[in-house]
Amino acid sequence: MMTPQLRRWWFRLGQLAGLAVMAVLGIIDIRFGLIRPYGSLDLLLSLERVVLALATVMVWMPAHRQGSRRLPKLALLLAAGSILVTLGTVVAGGGPLGTWGLAESCGLLGGLYVVARRGAAGWAVTAALATGVAVILLPLRAVTDSTYIIAGLGLALGAAAAAAAGTYLRFLDQGREQALAAVRSEQRAEFARELHDFIAHHVTGIVVQAQGARFVAEQDPQRVILALEQIEHAGAETMNSMRRMVGMLRDPDAPPNAPLTPLAGLADLDSLLAGFNGSAPPVARLHADGGLDGIPVEVSTTAYRVVMEALTNTRRHATGARSVDVRIRRGPEWLLIQVTDDGAAPRATAARGQHRYGLIGLAERVRTLGGRIDAGPGIDGGWVVDAALPLNQEVAR
Repeated sequence: MMTPQLRRWWFRLGQLAGLAVMAVLGIIDIRFGLIRPYGSLDLLLSLERVVLALATVMVWMPAHRQGSRRLPKLALLLAAGSILVTLGTVVAGGGPLGTWGLAESCGLLGGLYVVARRGAAGWAVTAALATGVAVILLPLRAVTDSTYIIAGLGLALGAAAAAAAGTYLRFLDQGREQALAAVRSEQRAEFARELHDFIAHHVTGIVVQAQGARFVAEQDPQRVILALEQIEHAGAETMNSMRRMVGMLRDPDAPPNAPLTPLAGLADLDSLLAGFNGSAPPVARLHADGGLDGIPVEVSTTAYRVVMEALTNTRRHATGARSVDVRIRRGPEWLLIQVTDDGAAPRATAARGQHRYGLIGLAERVRTLGGRIDAGPGIDGGWVVDAALPLNQEVAR
């Protein structure tokens, strides 16, 4: 899984590569007659070409957000300026004495790609068409005979390829966002089911204890006090869990009649590891440090899901793994979970597969509780999943 920091490094590397290409093309332009000091008009048009080539950098180089309205508007202004300079050069009789501007051509193609990928849908089509026209007309600055047809066709193919690449990646991004939205929706529905089970369990206990206290009130008042204390504890725990989990239930698309499933928490880790070890290698071992009783139910169930997801990914993707160590450590304010295997790290292609969305959904659940989770290759090899879950709301804030 590519980390945000690694993605930023790749983005910066792409920016430097683009600038280097434009610099080389700019040198070629100047060498072959982009600057034409034969008259004031020629000099003005030449300087405008240099300015346009530099202006394209302001379109393709910044990291634009998806659906940006500013991006296609900048591209429209740039395309209009390029077309005006082209027409001015033709009217002034530019002829074959100068190059049309290879650096500007490259910059416009880069801008076309970025607009197709990141621009707001309504504006992006117009800006892409205008930029494509500007690119195709560029050779008119240097050639007006049949050679223009060849150069124009080449640039038209380049413009079509840039637009197609940007549109393709745009659709990939949209599909990824839809997949992530589906994972988050499924996670919210799972929270809803677990919250329903938990509240039903505690409310049932409260009702039973209240009914029992009513019958023994006259015979044994001390038992009534004990029942009231248990009712108070169960009610407080239920309210705390509701406050911490209700944020996940705000999705209007969550299925209202989702089937209920029993809660699984830290107390069920032994059976989870027993089932894991009973199927096939590797062998999983549990190391618990600190008591696991009295942990809030949403923390306990989330910790269970962290271990379950890590074991599932080990089984699917850790080639040659012989052992898995599951470490649970309870501190005064945090519950720490670490799952480590000694297999080969998942390949990049596998990291983009379905289990990636499992980890993303798990990260969404952990963040909801105010916790942290990280997954990646271990220092000594294998794969490591680390998670930290807060044990109280004050720490979560």
